[in-house]
Amino acid sequence: MSLLNSSARGSTARPGEKPLLCYVTDRRSLQGAPQTDLIQPLLEKIERVAAAGIDWIQLREKDLPGKDSAALARDALDRISNHALREKDAPRVPARVLVNDRLDVALAERAGGVHLGENSLPPEEAKRLLASQAVQSLPRDFLIGVSCHSLEAAKYAASAGADYIFFGPVFATPSKASYGAPQGLGHLAKVCGSVSIPVLAIGGIFLENAASCFSVGAAGIAAIRLFQDSSDPAELVRKIRQQPF
Repeated sequence: MSLLNSSARGSTARPGEKPLLCYVTDRRSLQGAPQTDLIQPLLEKIERVAAAGIDWIQLREKDLPGKDSAALARDALDRISNHALREKDAPRVPARVLVNDRLDVALAERAGGVHLGENSLPPEEAKRLLASQAVQSLPRDFLIGVSCHSLEAAKYAASAGADYIFFGPVFATPSKASYGAPQGLGHLAKVCGSVSIPVLAIGGIFLENAASCFSVGAAGIAAIRLFQDSSDPAELVRKIRQQPF
């Protein structure tokens, strides 16, 4: 089954379709977690959010060295897979794990994809590496995503072979302050209408404004705090799914 479900095959959402939901991790902002050991609380959060029905989980722990990043990806994949196997009454497709920037880790741990920064490895180079003999055993639905902060960057990523785009920050958020002022829904709409791949809105996304992103064509949303700070991820996901799309 392809990772890109029917709601994400084009850039513009259609009524009645299911939005893609992506939890972006940030262990250093976990609420109530002991600062001496953040990996285990993060894995517990990942497992809980995955069990809530999230579609994607992007491991965005940029400060981790390669060995630790690989271990985190491996443990996250194991927890998600094991939980899915225990769901005998209502089995679902497990959340797909995307590794931020580290294509080598994503390939070694057989993750569901890699998410590239706007100024990191170009998507066409990632595509070239994926086509090599060394990685032929990867699933065909391995995704390459790119973070974009302008219409020009989004068009380039789409033309260079990206499978999806994160565009933002759409709204004001501390984690994206370095990327400048919020882009707003108008710019999000232009990007969604200008590329033929799924666009996920990111930056300051909350339950109250998620529907506005869907209404201008976003195929889904990506967020840190929205999912990470939720005391009831399953209820949160249910409420988002109930919004117009």
